[in-house]
Order: sequence, then structure tokens, then C-alpha cells
Amino acid sequence: MTPQIKYGLLGLYAVIGLGFALYQHFATHDLHGFAYHLGQGLVWPAVMFPAVGKLIGGVIMLLVVGTLILANS
Repeated sequence: MTPQIKYGLLGLYAVIGLGFALYQHFATHDLHGFAYHLGQGLVWPAVMFPAVGKLIGGVIMLLVVGTLILANS
């Protein structure tokens, strides 16, 4: 993947995340601050699609368990 495509995709992800954070902050009746919504904007696919969040959580759990098993063997 060329650097131009990589930076373009990262920029698109950041723009979507910022737009998601702004939408969550101004268009919902949520009492959290903008920093909370900006944090959700960083992982917007996991917030918008709960199955993605479960998948990410499962992968993290497998990495932690694998690390513990390898560290103790």
C-alpha cells in the first residue's frame, strides 16, 4: 500500500470519527462531555456496530490470555 493511500485512509477514518463525535455531542441528549464523545469517535466502528466491539474485545482477551500463557511457560 502506498503512503498516499495509507494517509488518505487514515485521514478519512479521522474525519469520520470527528464527525461522529460532533454528532454525538450536539445531536444527542447525552450528558457526557465532548472528550467522552471524542473518545468514542476514535473507535467509531465499535460504537456504531456492536458486533465489531465484541470482536475487538475477544481479540484483546485472546492476546492477554496468550501472553499470560507464554510468560508462564
